[in-house]
Amino acid sequence: MGVGLGGPGGGDAGGQLPAPYLTAGTSSFSDFLRVAAPALLPARASAALAGGGGGLDIPHGTTIVAALSRDGVVMAGDRRATAGNMISQRDIEKVFRSDDFSAVGISGVAGIGIELARLFQVELEHYEKLEGRALSLEGKANRLAGLVRGNLGAAMQGLVVVPLFAGFDEERGQGRIFSYDVAGGRYAEKPFYSIGSGSVFARGALKKLYRDDMPTDEVVMACMEALYDAADDDSATGGPDLARRIYPIVATITADGFERLTEDQSAEYAQTVVNARMSRPDGPAAPLPEN
Repeated sequence: MGVGLGGPGGGDAGGQLPAPYLTAGTSSFSDFLRVAAPALLPARASAALAGGGGGLDIPHGTTIVAALSRDGVVMAGDRRATAGNMISQRDIEKVFRSDDFSAVGISGVAGIGIELARLFQVELEHYEKLEGRALSLEGKANRLAGLVRGNLGAAMQGLVVVPLFAGFDEERGQGRIFSYDVAGGRYAEKPFYSIGSGSVFARGALKKLYRDDMPTDEVVMACMEALYDAADDDSATGGPDLARRIYPIVATITADGFERLTEDQSAEYAQTVVNARMSRPDGPAAPLPEN
């Protein structure tokens, strides 16, 4: 996200940089934008939409799931965006790399959510460049809470964006998951969580599929099953589109860092789920405890 010198907060006619560029400032890029170019903040864009977008069917994105694994954490998201009762996009991306050891998924108003995720990426890069070290995972989660809180005014007018944040905590040596409310409240979740309109169905699936200390590949499969169940009962969640080769985005974050599954890898997991559903449409059954 760049700030043009000739645009908001730009230099004067003599080419001199404005004051915000010449002061020490803080390690927060969003705080810098509030002074140098406030119009570029997602909250300002939200306010503009809220003020003039009454009755518009704005694209919304769902559903995101995250679950802890033996080695870290897995995050996955479906690819559908809806505008009212219409499918506005079939291959939207809702899971983003935040930095080397974290990822963020967005649910709600798609355009604002994507801008928030991008701003969060720059926020973390800006901090690391100024401070010479990365934020702790707790610190990253707190920074994201501040960005969500900045959108509260627009959220109260219906332009809601809620992220799901997950990463590998290098200090604790384990994966962690954080959820948020529209006011920026931050909550540590374990061992799994889901957001979006299909979240109740995805979470229900994970309740029967998840086990402690699962290896990463099994957690990926559980998340893929959960997204399939969400799509099965929620019209706003898209399932695997075999004809168009559109599959959920899946990312793993471990001690080795962030890694996004390739399209072929995601397709393989999705195809396994689809094949199994041909004989058992409601999915795998959880074993009952013995008496």
